[in-house]
Amino acid sequence: MKKYTYTDKKDTRSGFGAGLLEAGKQNHEVVALCADLIGSLKMNDFIKEFPERFFQIGIAEANMMCIAAGMTIGGKIPFTGTFANFSTGRVYDQIRQSIAYSDKNVKICASHAGLTLGEDGATHQILEDIGMMKMLPGMTVINPCDYNQTKAATIAIAKHHGPVYLRFGRPVVPIFTDDDQEFIIGKAWMVNEGKDVSIFATGHIVWKAIQAGEKLAEMGIDAEIINIHTIKPLDVEAVLKSVAKTGCAVSCEEHNRLGGLGDSIAQVLAVNNPTPQEYVAVNDSFGESGTPDQLMKKYGLEAEDIIDAVNRVIKRKK
Repeated sequence: MKKYTYTDKKDTRSGFGAGLLEAGKQNHEVVALCADLIGSLKMNDFIKEFPERFFQIGIAEANMMCIAAGMTIGGKIPFTGTFANFSTGRVYDQIRQSIAYSDKNVKICASHAGLTLGEDGATHQILEDIGMMKMLPGMTVINPCDYNQTKAATIAIAKHHGPVYLRFGRPVVPIFTDDDQEFIIGKAWMVNEGKDVSIFATGHIVWKAIQAGEKLAEMGIDAEIINIHTIKPLDVEAVLKSVAKTGCAVSCEEHNRLGGLGDSIAQVLAVNNPTPQEYVAVNDSFGESGTPDQLMKKYGLEAEDIIDAVNRVIKRKK
């Protein structure tokens, strides 16, 4: 098993800020819009470099989505920025009607997703956003795992034509992917090859899966760990190739177990290769106030929970 280490930690929203600046340098059609959360979305460097290409919309998220859709008609590539809850739940009608339905080239960039928003509580900890976005026809859904991958993903979506939902977060997490990586939309990243169980993880929980994999190796279990950074379009080939080898799967996500990555994988397996699967996800509930670490533990999203799921699913193998 390949060993992953890290020398630094950063929040993935800072990766978005760095990627947005680089995307702006590469293409003068890139513009940014924000709903009064410049600091939280780390847009300051883009604004400093390209003040004429930034638009402060204020606390009017629905208006921001419609403005962004209109900008694409003139050839602009708008990146909208606000919290994940306000990027999806508050503006779902505008995204559906003005962006997805007409295939507008808008990049919906959502910070503070999932439980790790922490003390702000259930009203801000959206756990349904991946499901909401992936059900929209033509919408690409991306959930990167660390600072470097978020930066690379932000640059990549500027070159991709069509609506994109890019999900990232507030907590400081280990940086363990390459700083010069090529981000390929729709192509899963093989973290570690194995033969006993397939662990499919997305977002911040990928690092938890790596930690679980190391402990499983000590227990004599050879886990294959795959980072599904693009939930839609899903890398079906990677999923099927892995489970054909291991015979069982565990999906891991900081999201409701209904409608997220796990359900996408389950659908692929049900149609192509029925396989035992266990979920590591929030079990159909809202979150609550608490520190990110407290919440990840309470809602069963730690490395130990992945290990438990692996042990359960291996027992179910034929």
